[in-house]
Amino acid sequence: MQSRYSMNKKDKKPYIKWILIIGALLIAASITVWLYLHDWDMERSLNALTGGNSQQPVVESEAEEQIADVQEEDVVIPEEKEEEVEEELPVTPEPDEEAVEEEVKDATVYPESIELPDEPTVIDGILLANKQNPLPSDYAPGVNPDAQDAFGAMRAEALKSNIDLTAFSTFRDFARQKELYEGYVAKDGQEKADRYSARPGFSEHQTGLAFDIGESGAEQHWAAASFGDTEAGKWVADNAHRFGFILRYPEGKEQLTGYMHESWHFRYVGKEAAKEIYDADITLEEYLEQQ
Repeated sequence: MQSRYSMNKKDKKPYIKWILIIGALLIAASITVWLYLHDWDMERSLNALTGGNSQQPVVESEAEEQIADVQEEDVVIPEEKEEEVEEELPVTPEPDEEAVEEEVKDATVYPESIELPDEPTVIDGILLANKQNPLPSDYAPGVNPDAQDAFGAMRAEALKSNIDLTAFSTFRDFARQKELYEGYVAKDGQEKADRYSARPGFSEHQTGLAFDIGESGAEQHWAAASFGDTEAGKWVADNAHRFGFILRYPEGKEQLTGYMHESWHFRYVGKEAAKEIYDADITLEEYLEQQ
């Protein structure tokens, strides 16, 4: 038979169990409410519970401010560097004034400070005389023999087409050119005379290689633009290169040659150069620049 003590002891155990469960639930609820009130921050909850005052948040705040300051400085520094880079960028140099003047050089204008040289200008075996390349005042070779023979051969060929060519002006020395030029200046003024007549020392006729060509019996076309429209003028323009002559002052090339178009003025340069100049339809200046 079971004793009353044993029975009472057995009956008390369920009550103790429920008391412990309820107590545990109350403690858990209290902890939950406490954490909720402190934004679920365990560290803040412990500080509030113990009354402590942690400095860590302040340290973190100061660190954040320092980081922010560094970031702001980092934003400024690249701008300063960029300005320095822009200052160090190479500046495009301004065009050389002399080079620009060389590119737009007008061959019709005589240089202000040019003086007559001791020797003529010869490029690749070809003598050059123009407003930028004068001749010595005492240069007087006379009519070039090769040029004279070439004209004779051209005249003989033209006669087969019933065209009688004549060279009405060839070599002129410095003194004769001076006389002619001063006469033209007196008649038309220097500015106009400079377009069609060379100053003494600058004339191609002084080289002995220039031939003013016309047709015998048609003197009205001598030294006139109308010669280019005659049958003789057209024949010479089409055939002169075969004998070593070129039309020295073509139409529309005044700024390159220095002189207005002269349909009668031919210059001996030799057959090879004459053919190249004729085929390329260029001036003597342009041809010599390519050499």
